[in-house]
Amino acid sequence: MTFQALVARASEGSSYTVALETLDDGALPREGNVTIDVAYSSLNYKDALAVTARGRIIRRFPMILGIDLAGTVTASDDDCYKPGDRVVGMAQGLGETDWGGYTQRERVQANALVPLPDAISFEQAMQIGTAGFTAMLCVLALEQAGVEPSERELVVTGAAGGVGSLAVMLLAKRGHRVAASTGRPELESYLRDLGATSIVSRDELAKAGGPLQSERWAGGVDTVGGQTLTTLFAQTAYEGAIACCGMAGGHELHTTVWPLILRNVSLLGVSSIHTAFPKRVAAWSRLASDLDFAKLAELSRTEPLSRIRELAEELLANRVRGRIVIDVNA
Repeated sequence: MTFQALVARASEGSSYTVALETLDDGALPREGNVTIDVAYSSLNYKDALAVTARGRIIRRFPMILGIDLAGTVTASDDDCYKPGDRVVGMAQGLGETDWGGYTQRERVQANALVPLPDAISFEQAMQIGTAGFTAMLCVLALEQAGVEPSERELVVTGAAGGVGSLAVMLLAKRGHRVAASTGRPELESYLRDLGATSIVSRDELAKAGGPLQSERWAGGVDTVGGQTLTTLFAQTAYEGAIACCGMAGGHELHTTVWPLILRNVSLLGVSSIHTAFPKRVAAWSRLASDLDFAKLAELSRTEPLSRIRELAEELLANRVRGRIVIDVNA
């Protein structure tokens, strides 16, 4: 059986080419033990870097790109799955060390998958994608740290992006007052529709200040890093917590221990790359119950795989609002 896939192949030097190719089942990875008919994937920041060859994402060649996938099991050598099962896979090396989701057919290791809750369709699963999954991991981390709804706001940085948009929605649904930080003031109504109680200019949090500033936030979800995270850390109130999951604004963090030892502030690192199976299942269960799927549809759009390169450029140029689902069969 033949299928279409977006394949990255090494070229001279350290560069590589990316193109849609027609493959057959004989090309599928032998080390995989679950074969899937893929319905949808999605476009994340990491995907955009890989598609445009602007980041060191791919660890071996040839590689089918795409860190997310949702589809139906057609064959399995693992007792956890059987033909007809609905599954979702994300991170766990997909699109980096193992072939990913920009394909109509795939064979992966069973540990890269989790069962997809019945309440979530394939398209909705990719409207969530790694971005929404990461946002939920941030919410769970804040809850474990004891952050509860109060009159003091939680701030979400990079709020118009995929992780940020879903984090605003999820936190608001749990009863938190949410300040949405963005550099795109024209999106204020969009962010308020997701549940934001106030809008904060990106530049306001990007300004350098003292290592311990007035208590302003109950905590937050930071997708930016750099000076923004430094400022947020210095402004978080006593026993607050920050879930940090991104570095779009820089990977360095220049700060002091003062918020840690004088205010008991927790800085929580969140990564979706190798999340343990029980936590993945718990996160998807919460996503099924906590998300407003009507709003999720409003902040998402579905595009064909054939447009992936221009969509990646659009995302890297910060012209994307919310989520982009990739229909691998269109």
